[in-house]
Amino acid sequence: MASRPTKSSSPPLALLPEALKVSLWRRFAGWRRWYRSSWGYRRFLKGQLTDRIDYQPQDLHPRHLEEADALLRARFKFEGEMVDAGAKSIFDAPPVSQQWGEALHSFSWLGPLAAAGGEASRTLATNLMSQWLKRYSKYSEPSWLPQVMARRLMAIFAHGRFIVTASDMLWRSKVFVSLREQSRMLARTAGEAPRGLPQIEAAAALTLSGICLADSSRRVETGIERLEAALAEQILPDGGHISRSPETLVEVYRLLIMVLEALGSCNYPVPVGVRGALDRMSPMVRFFRHGDGGLALFNGSGESSPRMIQTLLQRDDVKGQPFGYARHSGYHRMSANRTMVLLDCGTPPSGAYSATAHAGCLAFEFGAGVQRIVVNCGTALLGGHRRWQPALRATAAHSTLTLADTSSATVLREGWVRRCLGPRLVHGPVQIETRRMDTEKGTTVVASHDGYLNPFGIRHERELTLSPHGLAVTGVDRLIPVHERKETLNFAIRFHIHPDVRVSTAQNGDIVLKLPSGEGWRLRATGSIGIEESVYLGGDTVRRSEQIVVTGTVKNETAEIGWMIEQIGGAAH
Repeated sequence: MASRPTKSSSPPLALLPEALKVSLWRRFAGWRRWYRSSWGYRRFLKGQLTDRIDYQPQDLHPRHLEEADALLRARFKFEGEMVDAGAKSIFDAPPVSQQWGEALHSFSWLGPLAAAGGEASRTLATNLMSQWLKRYSKYSEPSWLPQVMARRLMAIFAHGRFIVTASDMLWRSKVFVSLREQSRMLARTAGEAPRGLPQIEAAAALTLSGICLADSSRRVETGIERLEAALAEQILPDGGHISRSPETLVEVYRLLIMVLEALGSCNYPVPVGVRGALDRMSPMVRFFRHGDGGLALFNGSGESSPRMIQTLLQRDDVKGQPFGYARHSGYHRMSANRTMVLLDCGTPPSGAYSATAHAGCLAFEFGAGVQRIVVNCGTALLGGHRRWQPALRATAAHSTLTLADTSSATVLREGWVRRCLGPRLVHGPVQIETRRMDTEKGTTVVASHDGYLNPFGIRHERELTLSPHGLAVTGVDRLIPVHERKETLNFAIRFHIHPDVRVSTAQNGDIVLKLPSGEGWRLRATGSIGIEESVYLGGDTVRRSEQIVVTGTVKNETAEIGWMIEQIGGAAH
């Protein structure tokens, strides 16, 4: 599944000024921590003190009793990584990763404990809050970074009544003093949150802090201003997120719903920028859903929770339906009866937004009814499998064509620039041409990209057709030489199959796909065809799966592979 790094992964020169700026910011971290934790600076964090959470926003993240059970056993699992605290405070344990540490300080444990309820959960949550207050009542990093502080505040607003209501008055006072200082600090530092989802989290938490604590209408106004500015940059005209990640889009959507409901609780007028973004986003959330209610796996996205997505969309008054072509986001959607096809026709996102993007240009996903059939591999956000992430971001982990075992875009190589800016995707396709046609044969999309033009002088063109009744997906992949070359190159067209689908070879060489329902589909192709192992990381666990691989060669003449996936054994539509 991995690709050889034939394409350059060196940092573009344009990244150097940004990397230098980040390096300088980090260099002054010690001074920043000293200054912001000093007596003088903390005087700025004083002000009106409330003694209650006036509004409790609804946290729609799905919770499982297993999470609370593990916490009660002193096992703290965040971002797929587990730490057993034993008899000691979890806050004294060294973080196993930056992501794990930020989740701990974000109070990711509070939601599961509140959902489980009971005296044991309340006691543990109270003890954890006390331990945190004892160690981190003053500014430190990462515990007081704006994005971490924002997630912690939202967790307390949503679930804090679980531990605050029946607590000791002196302890309760300490909690609200800390909430006041954190909220006022967030008002000062929200602009330092990294670009992308953290910016929106910081703005949303700042807005909620003024409503939930009811101590500052100014924080509400500042939060809304920051939120509208972030949305104007990040939410595209077609409603997609600039990162091109469906899951990031849903997370932003969830935060906006939370903010709008909070504003409604105090009869605050709905900001035009927030309402406009929300109305554009809801059709795009539907755009990315498979028949099982979860999301397609593009650009670092997981399936997410179908129940949460459905609950969010029920709050959508417009009920906007998905369209066929999201031009700004760079995706096509084709649907007929029970069959749906999604095709990635976009360039990699720019700058910081590419840190989780994938080299999956012209990759597609395909499902029938509630069953996913052809998928992409997903993303390795599970702790023990983070080492897989570079391979999962490579072209070979997607249902598209890979030329010469090389990705159409590469992850920034290890070094000073990557340490500053993160594992951004670089040197990807720049020019993507696409056209869409509806005929009596169905809906056809033809798209091509230049991701292989620089190293090999070849363009990749893919043509997909979904039949009118959704009984067949027909494809043609072409490699079109633009410059003459001396050597012959191998290529592979991969179809990663969902692990619930059984894959077998028929006597005539066709590949038979059997769905759990008993429904059958068949894949045939003009090239050499085989079955290989694969993995699927769309959910919470790693699942073994299989991939169908069609291979061929190209030199100085156009190479063309035709293929078809069609339903067999009678129509189920």
